Amino acid sequence: MSSLLLVSCKKENAALTIDDTTAKKAELAHANSGKLPVIKFETTEHDFGKIKAGEKVEYTYKFTNTGTADLLITDAKASCGCTVPDYTKEPVSPGKTGEVHVVFDSTGKSGDVSKTVTLTLNTEKGTEQVSFKANIESAGIGMPAH
Repeated sequence: MSSLLLVSCKKENAALTIDDTTAKKAELAHANSGKLPVIKFETTEHDFGKIKAGEKVEYTYKFTNTGTADLLITDAKASCGCTVPDYTKEPVSPGKTGEVHVVFDSTGKSGDVSKTVTLTLNTEKGTEQVSFKANIESAGIGMPAH
């Protein structure tokens, strides 16, 4: 005859033990998991209309962070060297506003042009674009530039 002997100890399985610090970190991570910044522009497009060749024009795109976490723009790249973007560098809290400022130099350009600025930011999508267009009038042959 064989016998089976079962022994039990009162110690908990160490792999299943979670201390208070780990539990609090997990709870905080879970609570923050749904928190994301959301960028909402007043407008993402601008039309400078007719401008003269060689003219520098500027526009400021205004936005609001409609999300639930700080919004941070980390980069802004223009589609060409004729456009220089600048932007709010500090984190934008939920409900607060920020700006993307663009300067376009029309030197050497003519006719209808459209340009974009691509923003890198900490939203779910990760990038956003703003754009503008202009109709650049050349000075013409034999006519003085104004």
